[in-house]
Amino acid sequence: MNYNLNELLAQRDKKTGARKALREFVALMGEEKRNLLIAQVFILLNTGLNLVGPLLVGMAVDKYVSTKDLAGLSRIGLLLLAVYGCAFITAYLQTKKMGGVGQRMLFTLRNAVFIKLQDLPVAFFNQNKAGDLISRINNDTDKVNQFFSQSLMQFIGSIFTMLGAGIFLLSLNLKLGVAALLPALALLIFTRVISPWLKARNARSLKSSGALSGEIQESLNNFKVIIAFNRRDYFRKRFQEANEDNYKTSVDAGIANNLFLPVSTFFSALAQLVVVAYGIYMILHHEQAIGSHETFTIGLLVAYLAYVQNFYNPVRQLAALWANFQVAQAGWDRIAQILSLQSNLVVEEERTTNGNGQTKHPLLEFKNVSFGYPDGKTVLHDINFRLEPGKTYALVGPTGGGKTTTASLIARLYDPTQGAVLLDGKDIRTYQPSERARKIGFILQEPFLFSGTVRDNLLYGNEALRHYTPEQLTEVMKDANLESLLARFENGLETDIQPNGEGVSLGQKQLIAFMRAVLRNPSLLILDEATANIDTVTEQLLEDILHKLPASTTRVIIAHRLNTIESADEIFFVNGGAVTRAGSMQDAVDMLLHQKRSS
Repeated sequence: MNYNLNELLAQRDKKTGARKALREFVALMGEEKRNLLIAQVFILLNTGLNLVGPLLVGMAVDKYVSTKDLAGLSRIGLLLLAVYGCAFITAYLQTKKMGGVGQRMLFTLRNAVFIKLQDLPVAFFNQNKAGDLISRINNDTDKVNQFFSQSLMQFIGSIFTMLGAGIFLLSLNLKLGVAALLPALALLIFTRVISPWLKARNARSLKSSGALSGEIQESLNNFKVIIAFNRRDYFRKRFQEANEDNYKTSVDAGIANNLFLPVSTFFSALAQLVVVAYGIYMILHHEQAIGSHETFTIGLLVAYLAYVQNFYNPVRQLAALWANFQVAQAGWDRIAQILSLQSNLVVEEERTTNGNGQTKHPLLEFKNVSFGYPDGKTVLHDINFRLEPGKTYALVGPTGGGKTTTASLIARLYDPTQGAVLLDGKDIRTYQPSERARKIGFILQEPFLFSGTVRDNLLYGNEALRHYTPEQLTEVMKDANLESLLARFENGLETDIQPNGEGVSLGQKQLIAFMRAVLRNPSLLILDEATANIDTVTEQLLEDILHKLPASTTRVIIAHRLNTIESADEIFFVNGGAVTRAGSMQDAVDMLLHQKRSS
């Protein structure tokens, strides 16, 4: 299954428009819909109150200013004060209601993305950079939040104000209203034409930010190697290229986002010029206002100019807000890609896999298994073998031959593209992840530790021991013959583990991973080069502990050092897409030598 987010983004861009993005935004709101609805009511009231003002001003000019009626002018003034006071209260209530909506939505969105990431398979993380994923969780979600918390209500308020002002413009005088709104039609066409280009610019900018984050994360993770080989120049060159690309795409996006404002300002000025010119013409020629036998007056022209301002000021705000929406939409597209993904490692319904009446099953069995990675490279072809309880098996072969891939299929880090892997006679795909993890332990070639203590790392994912006290855990480790390994740490269980496992050696990391797996008491234990980074004495300790595991525990050892597999009950040679029984230790050596000579 393809989990490459950059390729999926291109596919989504072809299918997704502003309307679909808005529908997805609304679906994301969840419990906040009620708060947003109440805020919209306050916005509607605020818009109506603000739109009454210009009409009262026009009335004051025609009825009280021209006749010098101070009493009437005072009454209009008090009424305006009351109207704008109520408008202030509704604006405050709307702001208060929206105060926590943005942050709650940001929390919900980041939580949803992180939970989704935990559900996705290893293949997803192999195809995407960690830095880009971090950028999506931090940067892209913040772009969406900024739109919701700062821009959405302004967006809705501007639309309400425009609609109200447009209704007043057309109601006061249809011909003058049409003339005033024609520039807005031209602006709408311009917006529709330029929006896809604007979205593409912002999408490239966000993608470039993710790539920059990925480059920084990768470089810092490998900084020791960079220092050891004195290749700071390589680090600087890679960073400079990513930074320059980010700079260029950010500048392009900034120019695109700011293009709407001067264009909308021009059309607003054009509309006011049209209204002034046509309004003066109507006054001079004594044309009548619609719905009245009175001629068009100076007061109506003043009100009209105010309504033109009320219509085009929100247009200018919408120009800036539309750019924010395009940024949020581009960020949402990158987030929605992750949220829409489904793991291909689903738990399937249990079904009968053996119809010959056999009651005794091997612990694990590969039946006609083939596997290929998403790039099209097939690693294993029609593999068949069995692992019996209590035996030790070794997987040997050249680098890149498929040993780790075979082990990953055993632990169901991947599913075969063809065939089936059976665990205790059942398809491994029918096991719940927690049950499968209890049965299969996996010591990786590059162990990962969490920051905390040795105790925290040993208990990670171990529900049976999670609530044990340090004293109880120590007793359990004695029973499992792990006490000698724990003595290798200065403060025992309370030894501090820094981020990225700093503060302990690579060999100590391997010991923690070994103890963590053994404490789970798995039925099958996979050791992928588990002794590659430890000294000979410690390796012998591990060998002794492996021999003292319960008699029913099956061990699968992947190793390049032949002394590691001397005690294996059976050896498999993995190379060229095939898994072949090697027979004796000497047969395995002969196969390796033959492979080296032929290559």
